[in-house]
Amino acid sequence: MQGPTAIRVMIVEDHLIVNEGLAALLNDQPDMIVVGSAGSVAESVPLAELQAPDVVLLDFRLPDGNGAEVGTRMRDMHPDVKLVFLSRDDSDGARIAAIEAGASAFIHKSRAAAEVVDAIRAVAGGAMLITPRTIASLLDKRRTMTGQLHSLTARERDVLRLVAAGVASRDIASQLGISYTTVRTHIRSLGRKLNVHSKIEATAKARELGLVE
Repeated sequence: MQGPTAIRVMIVEDHLIVNEGLAALLNDQPDMIVVGSAGSVAESVPLAELQAPDVVLLDFRLPDGNGAEVGTRMRDMHPDVKLVFLSRDDSDGARIAAIEAGASAFIHKSRAAAEVVDAIRAVAGGAMLITPRTIASLLDKRRTMTGQLHSLTARERDVLRLVAAGVASRDIASQLGISYTTVRTHIRSLGRKLNVHSKIEATAKARELGLVE
């Protein structure tokens, strides 16, 4: 039975089985209690305002947004709330967004349940599980990515999105109403600006820059 000083945890996870499994795991801890569960940004924000959790355990990818948006809005309401991200998306972009939202921990979903429990307990006690070196490295990458994104013209962004979607160069030309030669010129320019040399690298970079999901 949880006491009056139990850590109040809220879960934001859109997969019901995962949500329920986490709730059962945490409610089984002697020092934790789940005070609410939600599966979307729209559900989670008013619930957090009502329940005022100590720690929010949240997925990064949600049906109507992402966990960073949830975290930011929750911390606007309750600045002391701690955020623990639990996600399959552990890209630099996701981690950067989580840090900017105020995350205290970022855990991949492949990690053991005990690690999740330990992380919640640690951050509730004031620990920061993302190291300063990691934060500095990711924010430096953010500055680099922002510079790369700003270096692209609107047309180059369009071409990059279509390349990332697997559209052939001649079909890109047709869709954008430009010549095949112009498409190739844009692709060469993208290669120079983003330091990518293949469609696979271009696709990864487009995701990193947030141009495609």
